Amino acid sequence: MRSVHAIEQESYAILRARLADRFPAAASWPALARAVLERVVHASADLDYAEDLVLPPEPVLAEAAAALRSGAPIVADVAMVAAGITRREAVCRITDPHAAELAAAEGITRSAAALRLAAREAGPGAVYVVGCAPTALFELIEHCDEYRPLLVIGLPVGFVGATESKAALRAHEGLSARAVSNRSGKGGSAVAAAAVNALLYFESSSESEWSRT
Repeated sequence: MRSVHAIEQESYAILRARLADRFPAAASWPALARAVLERVVHASADLDYAEDLVLPPEPVLAEAAAALRSGAPIVADVAMVAAGITRREAVCRITDPHAAELAAAEGITRSAAALRLAAREAGPGAVYVVGCAPTALFELIEHCDEYRPLLVIGLPVGFVGATESKAALRAHEGLSARAVSNRSGKGGSAVAAAAVNALLYFESSSESEWSRT
């Protein structure tokens, strides 16, 4: 079981109390969904994610958590996301010179090219974590039949393409039931990493933590 510092314990006690006050319905969320919400709120200090997040069914999150424990690959769009995933190495090719070469050859962004390289390296059944680049998320959506992700955490931030890419993820017939996203333009590397960390850190004992606060 992971050791939790007293400051982190206090922080979670505060955020749970504030969530219970502002969004009491969140207390009835399934355990893994609550875990994702809590870590996203903890990373952002933004309680409004309780209304903004869109999560897949609990069995999908449970399948992803189990796969991660068994070593399923993680693909990250940028180095900041990869750095925020603290328990596992993530495949990220944003700094790979081949990404720049592929981007120039194909007329796509470096982020999209990096995701293409990482996807081919990781193979089917990976968990994808996109926190920065909408073009990387569009790349994943367009080629999902080739990449065959197990779960997509699509939380890119910004004013150009971020909202649209997340809406496209939720609208995609093959991905919508395996997607973590949010409706607004907010998001970011820390938030996306927090969402996958919630699955990596989840322990069955956490199911009762909400009710104890």
